[in-house]
Amino acid sequence: MSKHSCQQTGSGPRHGVPADSAITALPADTASTAVTRRTFLTWVGASGVAAGTVARPAHAALPAVHEAPAVTGAPRDDAAPDGAVKVHMKVNGRDTEVDIDPRTSLLDCLRETLSLTGTKKGCDHGQCGACTVHVNGRRVNACMSLAVMHEGDEITTIEGLGQPDHLHPMQEAFVEHDGYQCGYCTSGQIMSAVGLLNEPWGQSDAEVKEAMSGNLCRCGAYKNIVAAIQHVRKG
Repeated sequence: MSKHSCQQTGSGPRHGVPADSAITALPADTASTAVTRRTFLTWVGASGVAAGTVARPAHAALPAVHEAPAVTGAPRDDAAPDGAVKVHMKVNGRDTEVDIDPRTSLLDCLRETLSLTGTKKGCDHGQCGACTVHVNGRRVNACMSLAVMHEGDEITTIEGLGQPDHLHPMQEAFVEHDGYQCGYCTSGQIMSAVGLLNEPWGQSDAEVKEAMSGNLCRCGAYKNIVAAIQHVRKG
């Protein structure tokens, strides 16, 4: 038997298939209108939208949308939180009294309560140095210290170090030596650099780098930062 003898030549039913169950081919002019997976899913999606529209009564009100309160840089005048304690500090030469939650970090107290936002929040884990301030003349990571621990202490932030018309020598040196790029870490870098001036570090660049190792600069301005510090140290 040749291979061609197995092919179906007539229009009748195939062998073993009842005549009334034979599958009728679609006419050629309807092939373009056959349902595809894409059109089926489109119909289902459209039906769901229509059903949702019909299910909602015409008089039903939409859920109310409440706008978030505007964020400002002004100190909040909210009532003192439950369990708040009074803390007296001298901040940038001014006697200051705050009512704060005892869990508040010194960093959040400075930024959120006193609006001294020059002190930056970077990692909030004591790893980057962006929040460096001076406490009684010593550099401290403000994010790692609770505000209630500083009763009676003198706190100096970047705002108290110098003014635009009367910069601290370290600020001037950072400008002269281009010791910053994006500027986010700069306040912490400067506060740390000023702090090391009163610490017993050697005169080499390597020792300056070691002294500043707790202050990270994602922009990589370390070389210029060291140059600025050495400029001030050598007068």
